Amino acid sequence: MPLTKVGKIGFIGGGNMAEAFIKGLMSGGFPAADLLFFEPNEKRRQLMEERYGISCAANNMELVTNSNIVLLATKPQILDKVLEDIVSAFNDEKLLISILAGATTETLEAGLGGQSRVVRAMPNTPALAGQGAAALCPGKYANEEDRRVAQHLFETVGIALWVEEGQMDAVTGLSGSGPAFVFTFIEALTAGGVQEGLRLDIANALAVQTVVGAALLVQKTGEHPALLREKVCSPAGTTISAIRVLEERGLRAMMMEAVGVATARSRELGKEKK
Repeated sequence: MPLTKVGKIGFIGGGNMAEAFIKGLMSGGFPAADLLFFEPNEKRRQLMEERYGISCAANNMELVTNSNIVLLATKPQILDKVLEDIVSAFNDEKLLISILAGATTETLEAGLGGQSRVVRAMPNTPALAGQGAAALCPGKYANEEDRRVAQHLFETVGIALWVEEGQMDAVTGLSGSGPAFVFTFIEALTAGGVQEGLRLDIANALAVQTVVGAALLVQKTGEHPALLREKVCSPAGTTISAIRVLEERGLRAMMMEAVGVATARSRELGKEKK
C-alpha cells in the first residue's frame, strides 16, 4: 500500500520513537505536509520542526482533530491525562496506534469511549537506524485495513510481527529492553579489548562490527546460534576456552533472567493502569 494513501499521521509525543517513525516515513516518500506532532517540551519541539520541517500542533486535541492515524508515543505515566485530552476529538474514522509499555488495548479502548479502533505495538530504539523490531496486536475493533496500515508503518523502520496481546509483556522484556542488554555487551566487549592493550576507538569499532556481523550471520544463514557458535570453537582453541568462562559465570542464565525481570515490570506497569 502506498504511504500516501494512509492519510495524515499525528504523533502525540516527539521523543526518540516518534522521531524514528517520522524519519522512516519521510525516507519512504511520505510528505512532511501529512505529518503532524505535538510535544510540550519547547527544545524538543524546535528540534523536530527544524530537522524535519513538520508542523507542531497547538495541543493534543488539535492534533487528533487533524489526523487520520494517531500514534501515541508519550510516557505511560501520563496515559490517563492524554486520553482525557483527546477522547472528545476521537471518532470511528480514526485509528490509534499505541507504543506505550503495559497499556492494553482494552485500557486504550475504554479511555477512548469503548469501541475505538486501536492497535498496540512495542517497537525498539534501533528503529532510529531503520533496524527496529516491533510486535503488534490488534484491539477488539481494529479491522484488516487497520492491521495493514499499522504493519506498513512499522516496516518503514524495521520488521513488524503480529502476536497475541498476552505475549506483549514478553516482547517488551525481549526486544523492547533487549537493545540495552546488547549495548552493555558491546561496552563490556570493548573494555575487554582495552584491557588487553587495544586503543579504545579500535576496540569499540571491532566490538560493534563483531556484534553486527554475528547478528547478520544468524539472520542470513537461518542457522541456530548454537550451531554457528560451534563452528567458531576449534578444539582446544581460544574461543572454547572463553565460552567455558561465560558458561561458568552464567551469562546465558543472566540474560534469560534479565528478560524475565523486564517482562515482570511490564506486567506491573499494566496493572498500575487498571
